[in-house]
Amino acid sequence: MELTAWRTFVTACQLGSLSAAAAELGYTQSAVSRQIAGLERRIGTPLIQRHARGVHPTPAGEVFHHHAQVALKEIDRAVSAVRDVRDGALSRPLTVGATPSLAAGIVPAAIRSLLDRAGPLQWSLSPGLSAQLHDLVIAGDLDVAVVTDAPPGLPNDPRVERRFLGMDEMVVVLPVGHPRARRGPVHIQTLADQTWVEDNDGSAALLRQHAARAGVTTRIDLTAADLPGKIALVATGHAIALIPGVLTSALRTDVTTVTLVDPPTRGIYMITPRRAPHPSATPLLDQLVSAFGPRRSTPPASPG
Repeated sequence: MELTAWRTFVTACQLGSLSAAAAELGYTQSAVSRQIAGLERRIGTPLIQRHARGVHPTPAGEVFHHHAQVALKEIDRAVSAVRDVRDGALSRPLTVGATPSLAAGIVPAAIRSLLDRAGPLQWSLSPGLSAQLHDLVIAGDLDVAVVTDAPPGLPNDPRVERRFLGMDEMVVVLPVGHPRARRGPVHIQTLADQTWVEDNDGSAALLRQHAARAGVTTRIDLTAADLPGKIALVATGHAIALIPGVLTSALRTDVTTVTLVDPPTRGIYMITPRRAPHPSATPLLDQLVSAFGPRRSTPPASPG
């Protein structure tokens, strides 16, 4: 099968329109239709359905779209790697993903240490939630992801190698003028009547589970779009929040933290693809282990 048709099909699915795909790729709309029709003949089943507002993939098309994206990305990487060799750049870039709290401090520090020891290396860092980052490692879009086993946990996927980095204790972030500021560790019961804000289901689940163990409930009345938004709501006195302990050193100056008695914890892991891992993955692991330092302890028995 010609890869041109694969790219045309993927673009049409992404844009939801044959005419938009034609404009994007520099073809006529009839050429786009012919390429997709030829692809459907080779595969032996319809891949797209037309509707009033454009096109969308059939169930078979959804399956093909997923695999076609993976294949095309791998082909693009192969071409890029060959060109790097041709141009004298023998090392491929290192693509790293991390949850927002880890991307705010520990992971950049570990990469800095890696560069200081190993020399120049092209790299990129993308934040995301653990489940998203796991999928990006599987798809080949990330070489390394630093993730957590916070609810709903990490899947036991044989396609990735998972290495334990350390345990992280959650803390409560407060506005600097809060009566409980700098009075920790405190029992969750003393904060149960406060208004809480959360930005993701995993952190909210840890808070609810911790409160339930203490026999109280917490009111998560506010929802933030992301971690900076959550901290902003705390700083302006609207709420308090549960945050990862690894984030403490990177907090803005108008908030503070208080520790909890018997705090909720989460395991931190580095995941890489089992097949053809990046040469810099193991050196980065060493730097991450050093960065975690005292947080490194025995991993949970069965994370996820």
